[in-house]
Amino acid sequence: MNQQYQANIYITLRPSVLDPAGTAVQSGLKHMGYEQVEQVRIGKYIELRFSSTDETTARQQLDKMCEQLLANTVIENYRFDLVEVAVEIGA
Repeated sequence: MNQQYQANIYITLRPSVLDPAGTAVQSGLKHMGYEQVEQVRIGKYIELRFSSTDETTARQQLDKMCEQLLANTVIENYRFDLVEVAVEIGA
């Protein structure tokens, strides 16, 4: 029987990759008087719900999803949290 999982995926640029959007936000914050902001890096957050036979398989599937589509692994790193979701009866 398949189990439902909720994945929270965090995708960020690799530290060696320039982040012009982050630089623009940092500049804007400084112009607003937030001089204490030393660095801003912009990333992506994705919530994904899917089913799988077990947690190990779910993690493997999620890794493949990230590697093949959700993250550009040449310039981005990703990590995720995976939580088993209770299935509502009668839903």
